[in-house]
This record gives sequence, structure tokens and C-alpha cells, in this order.
Amino acid sequence: MTKSALFQPFNTGSLHLDNRIVMAPMTRSFSPGNAPNQKNIDYYRRRAAGGVSLIITEGTCVNHKAANGYPNVPYFYGDEALEGWRKVAEAVHAEGGKIVPQLWHVGSMRRQGSEPDPDVPGYGPSGLVSRGKKRCHEMTEEDITEVIEAFAQGAADAKRIGFDGVEVHGAHGYIIDQFFWEGLNERTDQWGGDLVKRTRFAVEIVKAIRERVGPDFPIILRWSQWKQQEYTARLTNNPEELEQFLKPLVDAGVDIFHCSTRRFWEPEFEGSDLNLAGWVKKVTGKPTITVGSVGLDSAFTEEGQKEFSEASPVSLDGLEKRLSANEFDLVAVGRALIANPDWANQVKINGGSDLQSYTKEMLTQLV
Repeated sequence: MTKSALFQPFNTGSLHLDNRIVMAPMTRSFSPGNAPNQKNIDYYRRRAAGGVSLIITEGTCVNHKAANGYPNVPYFYGDEALEGWRKVAEAVHAEGGKIVPQLWHVGSMRRQGSEPDPDVPGYGPSGLVSRGKKRCHEMTEEDITEVIEAFAQGAADAKRIGFDGVEVHGAHGYIIDQFFWEGLNERTDQWGGDLVKRTRFAVEIVKAIRERVGPDFPIILRWSQWKQQEYTARLTNNPEELEQFLKPLVDAGVDIFHCSTRRFWEPEFEGSDLNLAGWVKKVTGKPTITVGSVGLDSAFTEEGQKEFSEASPVSLDGLEKRLSANEFDLVAVGRALIANPDWANQVKINGGSDLQSYTKEMLTQLV
């Protein structure tokens, strides 16, 4: 790659991108009635017009009664919501960008009184909301089947209404990650057990999606070591465990791994400078997306903090160097794109010399 590694094209399967810049999924809670509106359409359109090549939407709830845990988040089911998302996709495409929805189920992190039915509790593999705290519904076989179907239907709808792929949210302590993590998955049946056995829920979701969308529709899986319930949690402790964990997911049909860290520059394992996305690419051979405070001087959140941290722009030289070395393939940008819808174009034109800092007040409106 050349020095401007961020602006080299990227191709994998049916996904063809003009550059390596991805808009990271960020919950914004600006969808009253749980359907995208004109403000949502314009919000995503501006980032595509600003040079982002691939947009990953904020988390969108799949069609399950316990999927949602927050007010004013968009659904990815129902005529009104899907029509809104169709318009979002059309707007992004009109600006030359690509877009995938992030399909999401909060699981045991569902808040009491959440939409659409406040009487529905959180759902989890073992009824745990954190280690040792059994305070939600323990999922039955029927529940598991229903959630798998909800993800598969969401992906099928994404393809039908014109999206360019789909991302499955398997990170940050939400439902898929709850099955991954021994801290919340104490099951002794086919949905629990050792590290590899705990991948089965995600594997069956990916397989069900692949069956619905066919061989050429890209499937991205977002996953993380850290959890909102426990920032120091780890699913894998070394490259050997990482390879064991990822192999069933690759075999199931994951095309791209979105490797969520809070600071992309941190090495994942001792003895190597590779970050999580770098190690995942090394052990799977699959393309990876790195993410975590890209272009900013502080991690996006700390344990116990409810809002994204304020941050100022910093040099991208280290990022460019790692991207040029093929450590990872794509770079997801979050808060910097809230502050600067044209972040990508600014970086391309003037190296980002006029970029704004991110402030918490920017979360109070959708622009």
C-alpha cells in the first residue's frame, strides 16, 4: 500500500469499497416510534457524502420480544421501520457509499419497562445479568430457536430492501456475547460448555443467515473481549485459544470480523504488537475491521461511564503505518464522525488539519 493507505480500494466477495474507512455503529436513540425518519436518513447520507465508504448502522433490534433495551432505538422489522431503512440505504447509495445494518439483541441487558412490552424481562443463556446475579429469564430451547430466526429474518430483509451486507452484533455483553462468555453462560447442554461449545449460538445464527441470503451476501461479525458488565473480561487469552474460538465462526460463514477494542493501538497478546484485528486476521485469513478511538486522544468510554468520552484529534500516522503493513483491512471511525461528518474527505484533502474535537454536547442532536 501507499502512504495514503486509508484511501486504497478494498474488495472481498461482492463487497467493493472505494476506501478503507468505515462508520462505526453508534447507538444514537433518535428514532421515535422505533423507525428511521428524515433526520436519520440525512445523518447517514452526510457521512456517505463525507467520504465514508462503508456505513454500519447503529444497532437495530431484531424481531424478538426481548431484543430492545433502550428508548427510541430503531427496529429492523415491521413495515414502517423497514421502509425507513430502505430510504436510508437509497440515500447512502446515492452518495456512492455502501451500508449494512447492525442486527442487535440486548439479551439480559434489557432494562425493565423497555419497549415494546414493558412486562417482558431480559433474556440470557443462564438467567445471569452479571457474574453470580441471576435476575433475568433463562432461555429455553424454544427461545433460542426464536432468536436465531429473528436474526435470520433480519438479514433476509436487509438483502430484500437493498443493503450491501449485514453485521451481527456479537460484542459488548449483548445476547450473542452472553453465550460466548463463561461469566454469563453456565449451561451444560448443547448451548454451553467450553470455549468452542459456547460459540454454537452464534454459529447457528450465522448459518441461518447464510441459508437465507445465499453465498455472496457479506456477513460481518462484531465481537469483543471486553464486556459492559466487566471491562477486564476475556474470551481468549492467547493466539491458540483465539484460533479455536474463531474457527467454528469462519466455518459457519463469517466473511469479515469487526474486532471491537476501546483503543485500537493496544497489543492484544504479550510478545507481539498486533492488535485484536491483527491477530484475528493472522489466525483466520479473513478480512478484519479495527476500531477503538481512531483519530482521537482518549478511549471512548471507561467502566461505569454512561456517555462517550470527549476527545481531540490526533495524528493518524500510526494507524496508516499499521494499515500499510496489512495488519488489518478496514478502519471503523466513531466519535470523530459524530464531530465531523466529512472526516474522511478532510483527512484525504488536508490530512485532517481542521477537524473538530468531539464533545458530549454533540450527542444531544442528530446532525
